[in-house]
Amino acid sequence: MTDALRSMRIVLIILTFLEIAGLAAAIVLYFLDFPTGIQAKVKPQYWIFAMSLVVVVNLLLLWISISHMSTLRHKTDLDAASIIGSDVQEAYNFGEIGLVVTDDRDVVIWDNNLLKDRQVNLLDMNILEWQPALKDLKTAPADMVVKIEANGRNYNVKYLADARLYIFKDTSEYESIFTYSRVHATVVGVIMIDNFTEIVGKTEDENNDLVTTIRQEILNYCKEKGVLLRRFRNDSYFAVCNYASLEKMEEDGFSLLNRVRALGRGQNIAPTLSIGFAHDFPNVIKLNEMASSAIDMAMSRGGDQAVVSRYGDDIKFYGGKTAALENSSAVKFRTNADAILNIINDSKEVLVMGHNDMDMDALGACIGVYAMCLHLKKPCYIIIDHKRTEKKTRGAFLATFDKETRDRIALTPRQAEEHLQSVPGALLAVVDVSVPANVMAPKALEKANKIIVVDHHLRGESYLEKPVFEYIDPSASSASEIFAEFIHYASGNPRIEIPSNLATTMLSGIFLDTGFFKSNSVGVRTFEAAEVLREFGADPRRADDFLKDEYEEYLLVNKIASTMKSPARGVVYAVCDESDIIDRATLAKVANTLMRLRDIHAAFVIGKVAEREWRISARSDQTVNVMLLCEKMGGGGHFTASACGFQNSTLALVEGKLLSTLETYLNDARADTGGN
Repeated sequence: MTDALRSMRIVLIILTFLEIAGLAAAIVLYFLDFPTGIQAKVKPQYWIFAMSLVVVVNLLLLWISISHMSTLRHKTDLDAASIIGSDVQEAYNFGEIGLVVTDDRDVVIWDNNLLKDRQVNLLDMNILEWQPALKDLKTAPADMVVKIEANGRNYNVKYLADARLYIFKDTSEYESIFTYSRVHATVVGVIMIDNFTEIVGKTEDENNDLVTTIRQEILNYCKEKGVLLRRFRNDSYFAVCNYASLEKMEEDGFSLLNRVRALGRGQNIAPTLSIGFAHDFPNVIKLNEMASSAIDMAMSRGGDQAVVSRYGDDIKFYGGKTAALENSSAVKFRTNADAILNIINDSKEVLVMGHNDMDMDALGACIGVYAMCLHLKKPCYIIIDHKRTEKKTRGAFLATFDKETRDRIALTPRQAEEHLQSVPGALLAVVDVSVPANVMAPKALEKANKIIVVDHHLRGESYLEKPVFEYIDPSASSASEIFAEFIHYASGNPRIEIPSNLATTMLSGIFLDTGFFKSNSVGVRTFEAAEVLREFGADPRRADDFLKDEYEEYLLVNKIASTMKSPARGVVYAVCDESDIIDRATLAKVANTLMRLRDIHAAFVIGKVAEREWRISARSDQTVNVMLLCEKMGGGGHFTASACGFQNSTLALVEGKLLSTLETYLNDARADTGGN
């Protein structure tokens, strides 16, 4: 049809040109009287007759052209009918299918009127200008479908290149059903009062005014958002709602967290909630499992936050504006310590490892496990890669154990893999870390059949799944502190004893993570743990010696600190020289140094730790959640001590990422401490 239109257009142009040329020639010859006497012979009525004849011929040509176009259009319609069968229009209407044919310039030359009946007139219009999204179909595979919207209706569009045919399938009804199903999809959640026991104290919870007020606040909020609640424990609610209600809660950032926290102003204790919701899966049993996992994650990260788990998607976090409350329950310590001892006792041998670039606290926690194994007379091996261990930690390891003991208990990551393969009943203890990618020996982790995890960092989105035992306590200042408590509170007779050299290294781990008890994460527990280690003969001077700087490191720390800049009130950052490769412990030391300055609430230090690998070490005084900020940059850690790494990057890119993150999320990360 396109070729016929083009040929017809050319013919009409030629005829029009010939008419104009003939008329011009006749006029010229008439006025020149050539041949001679023509003016006398040609009378005015002859001109009228000639002009009338031209008009008649033109009308005849127009009629022929229109008839030919109608024939072509009818033939095209018949061709379409031959493709999809008889009763074409009825099939179009029943299936709500639109067919649009274009020429080689993407101009619509025919359609079957489905779109026209819906006030979308495409004839003689460039279809790609009307819907630019259809351009993707020109170069896409034949089975590709593009979704578009036109005049309030939804269509799936497919393109047949050989026929230059666009097929429009109306999906408005399906989209409406999908939207309705999504909005009304079931969402399951759990809401828990974090510090219920401390709030209630010795009184009955029904007679406690603060508990009553908290419960009423939870009920009011859920009623506002359309959430059904059922209390299944004194401190916990089971929640059911639809996705539309969850969206409302996400839009206001789960303001229930702030509303409950505000109830503690003027009180001796600040109440907080942990919230976990799960959605986007058709099975409610699976949703319940996801919600349970979400609430566990919220609590393991210190509470005062909401965790939303969508099946097959990244987990979302809301809140987290307060540091974890100190846990001082001796019963809980004893229960967990006994659980670890029972697991160790049931294992043929124990392998223990900390995180990559092992520091003194990770070594101290490994030694805590080693001391438990000594007590139970179980073989214990410490997985250590000296190339991925901090320099001071390497020195402490060499000083803590004699050569014979080192040769017996130290395993490289490769040797650890072989041990775990050859001893089916072996136990792998992971300490001071819960992120699989950050452990000392990731491949050994894959080979382990039985794993326990003990950590003091807030649990992130990535974590070790399904260990036989897990203890994550963000309120602890260090992993060494946790194991000192376990050893102290463990039941059994005789009690666990720690050799003085091991106790000294564990004390050094506490010194490191608390900045010699200067960190705001230090609580009564920390001093009690240090006292326990002193009772076992820990030497504070020797523990301090393990952490002392060399002269060159002291100069480097001060050099980096001198680059300090302040992008926001109370927040500073420093950068290392691009030509220097800095030890990760040194970055942390610079951050701690900056935190000793007056009116500094958060400090970030950027440094290159390997070729093309950069790292940010972050510290705060509990008024800024640096873990939230580091998570936004792909890292994590603790409320007051976190870090993040960047592969194949540059100083400019890392610095830009930090500044943009601070600009976007700093206000969210500032803790709500007013009145508490």
